[in-house]
Amino acid sequence: MHIPIENIYYLLCYAWNKLEEKERVNVEVNDKMEILDLFAKVLINATKILLKRGIDKDYIETTDELAGVKGKIQFSQTVKSNILFKQRTICTFDEFSSNILTNRILLTSIKTLIKTKGLNSDLKKELKSLLIMFGGIEPIKMSKSVFSQVRLNRNNRFYGFLMNVCQIIYENTLPTEKSGEYKFSDFTRDKNKMNQLFEAFIRNFYRIEQTEYRTVKPEIINWNFDYTDIDSFQYVPIMKTDITLENAEQKIIIDVKYYRETMSLNYYKEKIKSNNLYQLFSYLLNQEDGTVKSETARGILLYPTIEKEYDLSYAYKSHQIEIKTLNLNTNWTEIASRLKSIL
Repeated sequence: MHIPIENIYYLLCYAWNKLEEKERVNVEVNDKMEILDLFAKVLINATKILLKRGIDKDYIETTDELAGVKGKIQFSQTVKSNILFKQRTICTFDEFSSNILTNRILLTSIKTLIKTKGLNSDLKKELKSLLIMFGGIEPIKMSKSVFSQVRLNRNNRFYGFLMNVCQIIYENTLPTEKSGEYKFSDFTRDKNKMNQLFEAFIRNFYRIEQTEYRTVKPEIINWNFDYTDIDSFQYVPIMKTDITLENAEQKIIIDVKYYRETMSLNYYKEKIKSNNLYQLFSYLLNQEDGTVKSETARGILLYPTIEKEYDLSYAYKSHQIEIKTLNLNTNWTEIASRLKSIL
């Protein structure tokens, strides 16, 4: 499924909840641009904004050999090093430095992009020119846990956007057989990654762009089973919706599915994917709790498409069950309009 680069960027920014930052980091996107070049350009423009206002500094704990004493003396290390006769000590102290976690992640990501095969040569030059602005900052060994250690607040929240870009670069670059070189894996070809992105995009789009439903979040639904043996119930799987929109009077359950083909073929005839329909139907039946909004809740299966669109509607008792598609191969205004019309 080929989705225009500009739309991929929109999906990411909604999923990250970084629309304001997207507007600040103005990047001209066209269909000729490769996705690797998009991330490089976003990182370049965002880093320039950061450098213009000044990169963050903070107090970090440092242990070093010094003339005299500063902070807390590390007695055992100092004695073992046999440096007291030189009037030197090994001390631990707080130092106000730019060598903080967010800057180290950013520097490492820039260096990784520079060494990635296929990057536009002009963008590579721009990235190299940025490196001279990161004096005194050390690279860091990247891992998933590194990003979980980042702490953001009101004053440094712009770093959040940069960290999102850095994380997606980290997750999709792999070392090649050539030492010090990387290759970029196009995550848009990975069904699982795109399913997660599409779901997060839809959820945050509705959180941001509509006001009728105050609650927009996944919902845990309890099974309407009768049971006498409580030990047996521990084996029942958790039932969790992708998105539930709710207000005082109404409720909509949206199950988001990312497939290359919206329908399955059964004897050369198009059919709704049965597992998807069973799942949505189960949500609707088990969420009924006697309230009017649960008895009349709508269920929607939402699929992306780049070609054929579907608008199918069925009814079961007071429940409306709908199958909808969202064409991702069109301009952004039409995508937003379509999502709003679905509600």
